Amino acid sequence: MSTPTPETGNSGPDFDPTQPPTLPTVLRALAEDAQTLIEAEAGFVKAAIGFAVSRIKSIAIAAVLALFFLFFTLMAGVVGLLLALSQVIGAWAAAGAVTGVLALLTLICVWRLVRSGKQMIAVLTGKAGEAV
Repeated sequence: MSTPTPETGNSGPDFDPTQPPTLPTVLRALAEDAQTLIEAEAGFVKAAIGFAVSRIKSIAIAAVLALFFLFFTLMAGVVGLLLALSQVIGAWAAAGAVTGVLALLTLICVWRLVRSGKQMIAVLTGKAGEAV
């Protein structure tokens, strides 16, 4: 809290450096400090939001490209696995095995997604002890 002193420029006609500051003077200084703090915090939040907005387009484009390339990488892996397994167990068995494994992985991911969603909803609604 800034107390009125000649150095801070808060020396009014009733300022006496030999006397302790009065309650109204202290409260006025406190209100000025609070206003300065609020203005600084608002400026910081505004700058942070501006930065995030300016970067979100490039982040979204990079995420879409990464998912695009990931999809085709996984497709190449699946096709390679089918080709390799078809030499060992036959084409239909290879297709069934790869499809079964992919279906199992999909079910595991969906199960984890549902569980995480239920936990998030429980935390947000205040019923954290009910969802496991």
